[in-house]
Amino acid sequence: MSNKPTIILVHGFWGGAAHWGKVILELTRRGYQSIHAVELPLTSLAEDAERTRKMVAQQKGPVLLVGHSYGGAVITEAGDHPNVVGLVYIAAFAPDAGESPGGITHQHPPVAMPNIEPDSDNYLWLKADKFHESFCQDLSLEEAFVLAATQKAPLAGTFGDTVTAPAWRKKPSWYQISSQDRMIAPENQAAMSARLNPRKVMTLEASHALPQSKPCEVAAFIDEAAAEVAK
Repeated sequence: MSNKPTIILVHGFWGGAAHWGKVILELTRRGYQSIHAVELPLTSLAEDAERTRKMVAQQKGPVLLVGHSYGGAVITEAGDHPNVVGLVYIAAFAPDAGESPGGITHQHPPVAMPNIEPDSDNYLWLKADKFHESFCQDLSLEEAFVLAATQKAPLAGTFGDTVTAPAWRKKPSWYQISSQDRMIAPENQAAMSARLNPRKVMTLEASHALPQSKPCEVAAFIDEAAAEVAK
């Protein structure tokens, strides 16, 4: 087990670090002892990337960064840290230099885009009564209700923040596509994953909420990437 890298999990919009709970348990069952889930402020890409870099810097050995949704943009920006040995994208943004999550979104607008609205403080919310159908249609209504009530809204400007130097150009990458995603269009996921020159791409028939609806499959994918970087 000593050769296993530290796994750092990076969440996206409309959820916090706890969204990784089921995946964390699956990874511990696979023998991972060093697992961390970053709690992002969701105030700007620069601040979110800096928070992630600080978490990476606290680790003594190699780190595998895993990003879900907007968290993919964060690991793309923060993954240049020398400790980082690989990047795993879970239904995530993987912008190139000068690209933003918002710009990519507009290339193929997702089904749920009309269900996102700003409040008077310029935070973006996913309408609570549309959360289940938009974000996690393969979870129960009860689970969706809790996720909607506890959603973590990003500042609207974060959507437009651009990546400077994408780490996937230098680090090995893996990508897991959600074919039924209503938050990031599957067409966008396919395009982003293709240009990564990834070690592996896997498609799951699932909603955007892969860490909650497919935790075993997500953990297995992370484990596969971790085993490859540990060789």
